[in-house]
Amino acid sequence: MEKTSEPFNGYYTIPKLLERNADIYSTYPAYREKEYGIWQTWTWAQSLEEVTALANGLIAMGLKEGENVAIVGRNRPALYWSFIAAQMVGAVPVPVYNDAVGDEIAYVLEHCSAKFAIVGDQEQCDKLLEIKDKLPALTEIIYLDPRGLRKYDHSNLHAYKDVQKIGRENAQSQIETLDKRLNNQTENTTCVMLYTSGTTGKPKGVVLTYKNVLSASKAASEFDNLKHTDEILAYLPMAWVGDFIFANGQALWVGFCVNCPESPETMQGDLKEIGPTYFFSPPRIFETMLTTITIRMEDASNLKKKLFSFFMSHAKKVGNDILDGKNVGIADRIKYAVGDFLIYKPLKNSLGLSRVRVGYTAGEAIGPEIFDFYRSLGINLKQLYGQTEAGVFVTLQPDKEVRADTVGVACPGVELKIGESGEVFYRSDSSFECYYKNPEGTASTKDKDGWVATGDAGFIEEDSGHLRIIDRAKDVGKMADGSLFAPKYVENKLKFYPNILEAVIFGNNKSHSCAFINIDLAAVGNWAERNNISYSSYQELAGHPDVVRQIQDHIEEVNISLSSDAMLSGCQIHRFLILHKELDADDGEMTRTRKVRRRIIEDKYSDLIEALYSNKTQVSTETEVTYEDGRKGSISATLELRDAEVVTEKVKAA
Repeated sequence: MEKTSEPFNGYYTIPKLLERNADIYSTYPAYREKEYGIWQTWTWAQSLEEVTALANGLIAMGLKEGENVAIVGRNRPALYWSFIAAQMVGAVPVPVYNDAVGDEIAYVLEHCSAKFAIVGDQEQCDKLLEIKDKLPALTEIIYLDPRGLRKYDHSNLHAYKDVQKIGRENAQSQIETLDKRLNNQTENTTCVMLYTSGTTGKPKGVVLTYKNVLSASKAASEFDNLKHTDEILAYLPMAWVGDFIFANGQALWVGFCVNCPESPETMQGDLKEIGPTYFFSPPRIFETMLTTITIRMEDASNLKKKLFSFFMSHAKKVGNDILDGKNVGIADRIKYAVGDFLIYKPLKNSLGLSRVRVGYTAGEAIGPEIFDFYRSLGINLKQLYGQTEAGVFVTLQPDKEVRADTVGVACPGVELKIGESGEVFYRSDSSFECYYKNPEGTASTKDKDGWVATGDAGFIEEDSGHLRIIDRAKDVGKMADGSLFAPKYVENKLKFYPNILEAVIFGNNKSHSCAFINIDLAAVGNWAERNNISYSSYQELAGHPDVVRQIQDHIEEVNISLSSDAMLSGCQIHRFLILHKELDADDGEMTRTRKVRRRIIEDKYSDLIEALYSNKTQVSTETEVTYEDGRKGSISATLELRDAEVVTEKVKAA
């Protein structure tokens, strides 16, 4: 079958790239994993042998071309090898969020008719065995970690190492079969199927070909001049498109090393040990890091507090300009250098970001204050805009053109346009093939000319070509007086404050805006401990009068900021309440990528929204919750409704 060599120089599939890397980077580190406190390393040559053994084992077990293989677990080299092994034999890897509950997993595996599942440990095996009756297509489960599984029925359960052993035993007899399957693949062969987070309904299976994945990987890697000596920390969900492109697409295209932390709990320490040069994180991680810094400074001595405040104030003034190579006076540079020695460098080292050459954030809009904080330290943090359907990259920020209010210019090979309604559209070789078993959804998202509707509202700046995203198109609305309502913009301003974990703003077609607030238990708990305030639960702490006053102060500060923006001054928050529970993906209130499911929240908490738009000062409510073991329960609470001061035109004029 004829292969297309350009623009991929003959390497048109991920398995072909693995073979290339094993040849030219054979002794370089490809994957690392920390287990029992010790880092283990596999070179590219060793990784090819591991993948080939698994691929031969899958063939021996009866996996056929075109069949789907579910992959469920945390970031581990062996599970990344599972992606490539499935691709080697002509099957399609379908990663699933490892913290998904049974019904969520059942939906994905039933929808894609997965025949094989490769999972991390006993927990994931248990989930699949509990829903096995709903999955008639699933015939084999392969597990990586054998702990706790010795006494299970192994009729359809197989240890990962046993499958590799079978593969090695059958390697010689299957050489022709494996070669044939590899050579049957072209750039138009399906590379992976990734399910969307499902913010507005059931997740959709996004089919990406090798051309889609490698076009995106190549363009973004060349844009930032990534090298095979770079390092990343792979800690984000393997089912998320960002992790797939960074740890599979770009890692294989460039040949850099993928490092897997020991556990989510040790991620921060492992990040510091690895010191990645290429780093990606959604805003939530950067928000959490900033909260940790704030908590530490609150516990510091007065001298350290004063030094931190003094030098951070200077960093805010000149840090961005120095990072971008702009002209900064010698006195300011000397002062910044002293701050770097005393504050910035130790702080970056403690966060594990001291070696970052290229850093990105995406997934949700990041608050400009948070973004500028990290750049002021000298961290080259940039924003990108993308989605699963684009193989991540739609826009990227070029060095020296980084701003908090844009998401950059079109990624090389990507065309952008703005529809009449203000919706952003793009077209590129990385645009997805289709939604699996969903031709109607495909047609409504991608037109016959290849233009993909993003669902986001924005505009392109005429002078710079930078794209500015306002909000999700379906969330942007108008207040009753006709002024703009953009909830995400306001929510990000609120989340800059360390003691606010999440905010949900309401106000479309209303006379004024109201807000739900989730406090950050770590930050507010630290404050309570320092002030000798005892509490027994999140609910009790959230209702403490001093906590409510703090949140009110933050909201009023945001209102002052919004009042100076002619477009968004109408979004000022008039009333708010602090929710009695954290918004949770298990309760359907957020996606597995921590995006708010706004419509579900509006429906679930309609009584609280109605109370905010009344004259009530408190409201009683009862909410269903899901416990970690899957059981359902309910919690009751009486919540305080607070007014917040807004800035009127009259006050502004005065």
